[in-house]
Formats: sequence, structure tokens, C-alpha cells
Amino acid sequence: MTSWRAVNLRRAGLMSLTTIVIAAAGAAPAAADRVFTVRGAAAPGPARYDKVRVIEQGPRRARNTLVLVPGTSGGAAYFRPVAAAIAKRLNGWRVWSVDRRENRLEDHSALDRTLARQSTPQDLFRYYLEWIGDPSITPHFEPVADAAVPYARRWGMGVAIRDLRKVVRAAGRGGRRVVLGGHSLGGTITVAYATWDFGGRAGARDLDGLVLIDGGSSRSSTLTRAGARQQLDDLEQRSPWLDLTGAGLPWSAGVFNIVGSTATRIEPDAPSVLGDWPFLPAELHPPVPATNAGGYGYAFDHDTSPDSLRLIHMHIGSLAASGDPRGWVDGELGTVQRAAAMFSGIRGIDGTAWYHPVRLSIDGGAVNGGVRNDAQKVLGLRATHGDDVRVPIYAIETSLGAGRVLKGARALARRSHVRSRLVDRHRTYDHIDPLSAVPAENAFVKTVIPFLRGLKIR
Repeated sequence: MTSWRAVNLRRAGLMSLTTIVIAAAGAAPAAADRVFTVRGAAAPGPARYDKVRVIEQGPRRARNTLVLVPGTSGGAAYFRPVAAAIAKRLNGWRVWSVDRRENRLEDHSALDRTLARQSTPQDLFRYYLEWIGDPSITPHFEPVADAAVPYARRWGMGVAIRDLRKVVRAAGRGGRRVVLGGHSLGGTITVAYATWDFGGRAGARDLDGLVLIDGGSSRSSTLTRAGARQQLDDLEQRSPWLDLTGAGLPWSAGVFNIVGSTATRIEPDAPSVLGDWPFLPAELHPPVPATNAGGYGYAFDHDTSPDSLRLIHMHIGSLAASGDPRGWVDGELGTVQRAAAMFSGIRGIDGTAWYHPVRLSIDGGAVNGGVRNDAQKVLGLRATHGDDVRVPIYAIETSLGAGRVLKGARALARRSHVRSRLVDRHRTYDHIDPLSAVPAENAFVKTVIPFLRGLKIR
């Protein structure tokens, strides 16, 4: 879910014949989620990865679709609570949350069993994490070896945009209206799509609006031709995946998250399954023994989560004042159960991308607000229609995107001579708050719904 400011770090789409219907659980939406597959673009690697899964919420026959794209290390499920709130309050709209191709590399076998209550959070912990210190545990999670996926070093913006085009076209079938949005790096991908050159035609021509959630792109790229070439050369000598924790285990952030979030959903008041594990980073250890909910909330909340994890910060309360183990008291903008539901997800799709392509983040740094630049030439990008985005733009920024998100959205709107709705919450909201805050307190929900409702119908 990396902020767009840090991205320089690092056939028409046909739905599958089988639609999987998954009942909502925990703090998830009240109605059933529908999960389907869109055939993606032909890209480097086996054809089995040329697919994109989508979570659909709201009326299936709705004439309007909000398509949402997750950020760095984000999975489609983390949009579910806020997508449910939007679909419930906005008649005639459905929300499609996109799970990118890299998520198909994840092993959800044990997670799915636990979500179905066929195994316990302790079983989940043993399968995904405890084996690291106890190799006698079998079977256990087997991370994807870098050597097995060299093609992932080419899963950049071009691949993501071509996959997304299949989804957008599927959403717009039958003359339906489509608004494209994204959170964090997903906002950068949204700007890239809108400004992308599809045979001389801007991608925005397929759309009716843009929604940028603490993400986007400004015309201020510092990535030069030489810098882009150097990053590509460096990528050939390193893992194809972004390592957010710096532990040399790129998958670890996703695995930590599903274990903690699922345990919180299923056994919130039990002692934390991670509490005594010696490999849990010291900064994530509460000062007292905690429950699953207490430990998970402590790791994510604005007041206790380490600054190095600002990308996942949210305002969800605090450790309880008493108790052994110590529980969690919800407060401020969201709840620990809502946060856990976002990331634990549903069968087959969680809220984290365990394997995030470095190439996608490198390319994000050259989008440059849709203005042609030398780095794009090196990287093979075509985000060049920054003055041809003829649709209204919505943007909200938080403490992480402070100043940059709205500046980029304002400049994009000005160049294309379109109206914009800009919401500044950088003093009160953290990066995940627009997705995790309860609807009654959610500034994103309260402002994006009028924006969407006010869009001109074709």
C-alpha cells in the first residue's frame, strides 16, 4: 500500500463462465460478494497468470461501476468494507475491486480452511510462520523462489494497464458508465490508465471519472533516463519482489498480516498467536501480554505502530487499560474488527499482495502526471495524455500524501480543463483511514458519494 510518493523505489476482457459467490463474514458487507475472473493480457510468464480476479459488490445489473485498484502490496479484499458502504448508499452503482495477477502466486490453502472454520488460528500460525523456527512442522507454507519467476521482473505498469483495460471494458459492456479509482499506488495506476496512449487515444475516453484515494501522480518526476536504466539493471540482479520489511523475505508482510488479521476475526479475545513468537519484530510487541485483537490493533494504530509502518497506519483505538491478556478498545475512526476483515479477506482473496513486483513501482515513478518524459521511453511507458483527461476528478489526501496528492490532482484537472473535488484530511487521517473508517465517520465515503452521484449520465 505504498504511497505514490515512494513509487520510484522500488483480448476485450471476458468474464469467466463460472462466477463464484462467497457469503460475507465477520465485519464484512451484509450482502454476498461475487468473485469472478477476467481474462487478462498476454504477458511474460505462464498463461495461467494472464487472469485478473474481481470482487463485485452491489447490484449485478447496476448501470454504473466504480472500479478500484489497490496500492503497493495491496489485495482487492481491503476495499470490501468501504465498497460495501458505497454500494449501499449509492443506488444504481456496483463496485469492482481488482486483484492483480501477482496475487495468483499466493498460497491460500490454510487461510481458506481457517476462514471456513475448518482449522484454528493456531493451525494457521503453524503453517505460515511457526515453521520458520521449527523446520519439523510439515506441511508448511513454501514461499515462491525468485528463480522460479524471473518473468515477474517484467510485470510493470504496461502489464498492469493492459490487464486493467480488460476489466474496464468488461465493466463498461452494454454502455455502462465506468469510474476508475485507486488507493495509493493504485491512484498512480489510475492516472497512468487515464493518460495512457491506446493507439492515439487517451485511456480516459473509456471512463466517466477518476477517484484518487491518497495516491496519484504529479508532474515532478525526478527519474531520469539514466536513473531508469540503472534501476532496470539493478532489478536483474535482485528479487523481482518488493521487500517492505527489509528482512529479505518479501512475502513476510503479507503472511504476517493474514495470520494476525484472521486470528483477530476468529478469536479476538484469545492470547495473541504471535505474542510469544521470537521472530516477531520488537516494535510490534505490545508492552503487556495482549489478545489477538490487542496485538493486531497495536501493530496498526496511529499511536502505537512504528513510523516505519506508516503505510498501514489507521485510527482504530487503543489497548485496553486492564486485562490479562490485554484486549483492544475501538475508537476514533475505525474498529479493529473492520481492519482485520479488510486484510483477512474472503476465500481466495485477502487484502495484501504477498508478492509485489518491483518493476511496477519503478514504472510508477515515471508516470509524471501523464506528461511525456525520458524515463518513460526507457521503461516503455505510454502515459502521455496528461492534457486529455476529459473527465471529472476526485481526490482525497491523508497525512502520508499531504500536499502531493491534491497538488497532482489539481494540476491534472487544470491541464485537461475538467472539474475536480479535492478533499484535504492530511491533519486527521492516516493512509488507510479512508478505507477503514466506519461509514458514519468516513470523510471519503461522505464526499465521494456526492461526487459519483453528480456525474453526468451518458
